[in-house]
Amino acid sequence: MDLISLKRAAAEAALAYVPKGCVLGVGTGSTMIYFIRGLKRGWVRGAVPSSKGTERALRKRGIRVLDLNQAKKVRLYVDGADEVNPSLQLMKGGGGALTREKILASAAKKFICIVDGSKLVKRLGKFPIPLEVVPMARDQVAREVRKMGGRPVWRRDFVTDNGGEILDVHGWKVADPVRMERRLEAIPGVICAGVFGKRRADLLLVGTPQGVEKFISVTGIRW
Repeated sequence: MDLISLKRAAAEAALAYVPKGCVLGVGTGSTMIYFIRGLKRGWVRGAVPSSKGTERALRKRGIRVLDLNQAKKVRLYVDGADEVNPSLQLMKGGGGALTREKILASAAKKFICIVDGSKLVKRLGKFPIPLEVVPMARDQVAREVRKMGGRPVWRRDFVTDNGGEILDVHGWKVADPVRMERRLEAIPGVICAGVFGKRRADLLLVGTPQGVEKFISVTGIRW
């Protein structure tokens, strides 16, 4: 199976977990395109998008779009990831929507992550850590990151939906995702770090040539 087929398989498997009439959080990225295409009009009460691109895709499908302040409670959040470790902690932000993705993941009662098998890693960090930063603080944040041993690279000509900029930090293997997340987000000027250590996925669906594999985090949530 090619990569597109693996992504599509994981996305279609996630559709079976979407409760009828719920408020759904919808992530951003190439795998999410197939999930959105599979959403049936009228199945959910509304969807909260993690990016303007996702919002446009939902509206095109005839899905009612809600602001998180309107929705108040999100039953389920579905999103992809750039990396996933065995504890279902994630690296996200390749598409630049990490802040809204982290907000939605934190707001949701359940979080399903959908990926192809290439995204599974033993330790986060092969993919650079995205940091969304306040534009005026970009150089200052970069200096602080260098002191910590990272190699920040400015993602030029890219502005997030929040008006922020992105530094992609290379050179780290993340042994303790929770600690790294806290350290990075404590730097003044950092809006959000792409390490999802505290809010890990509750359910991981992985598209493989042998079929979709399911991994459940030890959270006590019943599926």
